[in-house]
Amino acid sequence: MLDTRPLLLDTDFPSLNRGALTTLQVNLGYLCNLSCTHCHVNAGPKRTELMDRDNVELVLQVLQRHRLQVLDLTGGAPEMNPHFRYLVEEAVKLGVEVIDRCNLTILQEPGYEDLAEFLARHKVTVVASLPCYSEQNVNEQRGKGVFGDSIDALIKLNSLGYGIDPQLPLNLVYNPNGAFLPPPQMQLENDYKQQLREQYGIEFNSLFTITNMPISRFGGMLLAKGKYHDYMELLKGSYSDSNLETVMCHSLISVDWQGNLYDCDFNQMLELPLRDTQQIIGSDRQRHLRQLLETDFQGNPIVIGEHCYGCTAGQGSSCGGALED
Repeated sequence: MLDTRPLLLDTDFPSLNRGALTTLQVNLGYLCNLSCTHCHVNAGPKRTELMDRDNVELVLQVLQRHRLQVLDLTGGAPEMNPHFRYLVEEAVKLGVEVIDRCNLTILQEPGYEDLAEFLARHKVTVVASLPCYSEQNVNEQRGKGVFGDSIDALIKLNSLGYGIDPQLPLNLVYNPNGAFLPPPQMQLENDYKQQLREQYGIEFNSLFTITNMPISRFGGMLLAKGKYHDYMELLKGSYSDSNLETVMCHSLISVDWQGNLYDCDFNQMLELPLRDTQQIIGSDRQRHLRQLLETDFQGNPIVIGEHCYGCTAGQGSSCGGALED
């Protein structure tokens, strides 16, 4: 696969510094039951990288040490990590809000039939990927039959109270099916709600629109089709200075399956480790969960690259959707 990393390191993106830490975003591994074209972690059924129990215990210690508000679990399909349920149970005991970034189809897989009930029982916030309300578009982006399985999973989540009970938030995620920016989030959310309600009786809370990053699988596709430079021009031409104050890296630390630390999930995929104030820019020295027990890295410079324009283009983009209304 073609790699955009060398093209992203030299940048004129504005410098940023870390603020107070509120959220730990943990990638539990790259194993997934799907292989989506927009996936920036190249997850799939043949991946074997999974966080072990020792690092899961460190995650729990960090949550307690810093009294963090949110544990955001990603993958791959995070639920396929054998320690997923243990981590959720223990984090909930600490009073932490747990977010499960769910691809929906995992709820239909053999061996996971009780997963939806488990999530509801522990009041886990579900952030579910549904890149379109059109069956054709979803299947093109995520694979044949994925749309139908996703709809069935949403209906099951609704039956448990998700998207209806205030204690069971259900949020959907939209990714563009190509090299273009997401449309206005609120407008698209209204369209999603109307279509899903009228066609399937499905309810959900919010829609998050997330810009495709020019890295990993999507970045390789851009290079292969000769669209990389045009896409970067789109991102940079749509830059909005007002989004700088609310980008997710101010308050979030990303953790990979080995326990290494990054300023965001995208830097994790580009192997650009979090650094401290004394560390030389460009150094590959890794910071680990063990160091996070000692400090929260507040005030440290954030590692930036050309891909950061993806978070500040147009209405902005983060793991919680658009940065501007």
